Amino acid sequence: MREITITANDSGRRLDRFLRKYLPGASLGEVYKIIRKDVKVDGKRRNESYILNEGEVLSLYLSDEILGELGRSAVKPQAQRPRRSFGIVFEDDNILIADKPYGLLTHGDSKEKRNHLANQVKDYLIAEGSYDPASERVFTPAPVNRLDRNTTGLVLFGKTSASMRELNRVIRDDELGKFYLTIACGIIRDELRLSGGLIKDEAANKVRIVSGGDGSEGSRDIETVVRPREHLRFGDGLEATLCEVELVTGRSHQIRAHLASAGHPLMGDSKYAGRGSRAANRYAAERFGLTTQLLHAGRIEFGEELSGSDHLAYLAGRSFEAPLPPRFKEIYKGLGGRNL
Repeated sequence: MREITITANDSGRRLDRFLRKYLPGASLGEVYKIIRKDVKVDGKRRNESYILNEGEVLSLYLSDEILGELGRSAVKPQAQRPRRSFGIVFEDDNILIADKPYGLLTHGDSKEKRNHLANQVKDYLIAEGSYDPASERVFTPAPVNRLDRNTTGLVLFGKTSASMRELNRVIRDDELGKFYLTIACGIIRDELRLSGGLIKDEAANKVRIVSGGDGSEGSRDIETVVRPREHLRFGDGLEATLCEVELVTGRSHQIRAHLASAGHPLMGDSKYAGRGSRAANRYAAERFGLTTQLLHAGRIEFGEELSGSDHLAYLAGRSFEAPLPPRFKEIYKGLGGRNL
């Protein structure tokens, strides 16, 4: 038998989700079987949806051999950790706001399992003494929002379990404003308020926009606000617009696909390029070597009232900004931009 005292970072989790992280070698069916037969919390049987509380004692009536087979591997120091490439916009005991550079994944994928932002931040927190994986049973600091590999800017991390839960709730309840800078092909003269539905094609790693956003075809509602900041004219009669884009909803590829569907693909974005953007993209590729979207998550704003977020109430009304990357500035100025 093993007894586990629930810590602050373990509390607030469902029993089944705690055990899935604590026993990663167990299937979901095995976890439910263990809950029915081999688990007590403070001496009482609990169902899978029971919410754990700090200070409770979870008893696992399993042999050391089975626990060894199903449990977490011992934490081993890496011979060489990924070199830190992210900036820090803000950090305190609860959260870290990272400035993600171009080319870095937020999470790992099948091709890159080690050198991604989540691992870099985790290694930084270990080195700074803010996170000790050896003393944690299931908690790992993690990002609560995600940026594409070639999108730069702000990514929020919770440094404690409570902070992560509250950040996720703030995002879910639309209490966090997210603002991006981009250069879109063509001239946008007035503010655009775009809505509709988004359907993801996992195989192609691409999305498409449908009108209405009524849930048909499995679509998810989206809303994007585009505010033109400066008109750019370059090359032989080519035009583009520096825009601030507000994500009212936050879906994968939303800005890229939504502006493309409105006839204004992002500069350099070949995945969502339209016929009217090819000449501008060709110019950007030949002049600046730009072959992917030019998109920067430059500002976040916490709501004036963070309802139900006592833990992070001090963030209410605050905003944070990430500086524009030098390469974005170089391309912007090369297209005739003068206002940034």
